[in-house]
Amino acid sequence: MARNVVISGGGTGIGLATARAFAADGDQVLLLGRRAEVLEKAGVPGALTYAADLSQVDGVRGVERFVAAEFGTVDVLVHSAGGAGHLEPKVGSDDPLVVTAYNWTLNFRLNTLTAALLTEALRERLASPGGRVLFLSSIAAYRGSGSGAYAASKAALHPYAFDLARQFGPRGITVNVVAPGYVEDTEFFGGAMDEARRERLIAETSTGRAGTPGDVAETLHWLASPAAGHITAQVVQVNGGAERGH
Repeated sequence: MARNVVISGGGTGIGLATARAFAADGDQVLLLGRRAEVLEKAGVPGALTYAADLSQVDGVRGVERFVAAEFGTVDVLVHSAGGAGHLEPKVGSDDPLVVTAYNWTLNFRLNTLTAALLTEALRERLASPGGRVLFLSSIAAYRGSGSGAYAASKAALHPYAFDLARQFGPRGITVNVVAPGYVEDTEFFGGAMDEARRERLIAETSTGRAGTPGDVAETLHWLASPAAGHITAQVVQVNGGAERGH
């Protein structure tokens, strides 16, 4: 039976790979993102698209209305939108406090607020029972990210997911987090990855390779399946052994 699947950040990288995995099952997929032209070029068979800034209340309300009209019920909600701000405008100041305020606000807006607003907007539309909510975290939530801002914004999703799991559990809805390690073929680094860093990140793995969007997508796809129906409030790391769960 086809399911209704909503994926934020669905136009590129992990979100796009995830959309393709669900579409291959015959599920109806809705791709969300800020850039309409990227969503339209995604090429996911039968997918619907809706462009909105999910860090803005008005944008999320637009998504809520669209979902109500097109889907009614949401079986799977995947939060793949976010990033470390590499594609965003730079702050127009050299003042270290201004830079810090900008970077921390930006990262929490991109990674935490987008997920919270979309979840709250669609919480009453989640299929009961059988609904699935899936958040994308990061290996950085365990080991930091250099500046701390990105890592903190991803780590903040963990307790939110745990709270939701308790709230939604009686409705037969599971809530889980997937935390990828280094993944290539995404826009995440915005051209900022140098070869020395790439080699170091790969060397940290036990598998000797970078992750792919498909690695993460298949984990999300499985967590949304009936086989994972008794798995909730968990963080699943997909990093080739670069970081162990704890």
